[in-house]
Amino acid sequence: MKVLLINAGSSSLKYQVIDMKNEKVIAKGNCERVGIANPFITYKHDGKEMKFDGAKNHEEAVKKVLEILTNKEYGVLKSLDEIEAVGHRVLQGGWIYKESVIVNASVLKNLEKLVPIGPLHMPANIAGIRACQAAMPKVPQIATFDTAFHATMPEKAYLYPIRYEDSQKYHIRKYGFHGSSHRFITLETAKILGKPVSKTNLIICHLGNGSSLSAIQNGQSVDTTMGLTPLQGLMMGSRSGDVDPTVVQYLCHNKNMNVDEAITYLNKQSGLLGVSGVDSDMRSVEKAAAEGNERAQLALDMLVYNARKHLGSYLAVVKNLDAIVFTGGIGENGAEPREAIVGGLDDFGIVLDKKKNKNFKRGEVQLISSPKSRVKIYVIPTNEELMIARDAKALVKNLPSKKCAKKVK
Repeated sequence: MKVLLINAGSSSLKYQVIDMKNEKVIAKGNCERVGIANPFITYKHDGKEMKFDGAKNHEEAVKKVLEILTNKEYGVLKSLDEIEAVGHRVLQGGWIYKESVIVNASVLKNLEKLVPIGPLHMPANIAGIRACQAAMPKVPQIATFDTAFHATMPEKAYLYPIRYEDSQKYHIRKYGFHGSSHRFITLETAKILGKPVSKTNLIICHLGNGSSLSAIQNGQSVDTTMGLTPLQGLMMGSRSGDVDPTVVQYLCHNKNMNVDEAITYLNKQSGLLGVSGVDSDMRSVEKAAAEGNERAQLALDMLVYNARKHLGSYLAVVKNLDAIVFTGGIGENGAEPREAIVGGLDDFGIVLDKKKNKNFKRGEVQLISSPKSRVKIYVIPTNEELMIARDAKALVKNLPSKKCAKKVK
């Protein structure tokens, strides 16, 4: 069984083809600058990379991707009939979906309802689904939600302390994101520890351009740092993370912004980028700091302090903590940030082996805690796409001819 995975952004469309017989990626790429100047498409397979002209919209992007994948010369599919399901990463399941679903007309209507709480991502996610439906009308489309894994949070964790009636009427609450990543890491860590998932207790640090921590008790998410939108929580590449809400009011008054412009400012012009003045990419900021850029160093110091502070709060939440796990671009590749975040926590039974941390092997599962550490510390590469593909496989197995919004946990 082969599954096509689609992750549609406002101006991009990432794709992968996974052969579910061995769960191997056989092709992947990205449609970049969709709908804007100089669009292009990258395509990787068998260690080779190719580049093609891009697309003016998501529908055209999907058509071009399918043409590439089925090309007689360099494609990896003999025909589209080899694709048995398309898995879509969708930002918001909101209060409606707590599990992956097969998309039908009713599901699409519900996704439209969720656009107000995901205005930056949901329109593109929906456009990607519709484009795939148009190109492959007989192939089941699966929606996997970034929020789903965090649906197990208790009310005391996900409710905001505003008027209860308003939180209920307008569905204002913490939803959490990066769910497929946190779910994948939970399953993988339980396997590594040799424990049932239902008895596994973790703090997961998904650190990248977008970052979130999650508290995992007995295999379920009981708290996470992102909130109503991915803006809440940790300082990130271009997102501010937590700020006093009146910062929005103050920006509006002093920079002549409206509320939407202030939120865009906090999403797109803040975080590492805003503080350093260099870039939202950790590597560029680290390079600038090494060259003596004081603002870049301040940005790095703020980022790791912020993550360490949130980690500390979850030490008070998770009982019988088994492990702290680092994942994501920064979490998997950044030895210095990891040391800054968990170093010196010996009194909590968390002891980092600095040599193991520094000499880690990229792309591999690594135990970087000291033998003296009561709590294990791991670096585990995440695989959100594989989680989506597994859900797609489970949902389409023995699928009746009439499609419905069947769910899978």
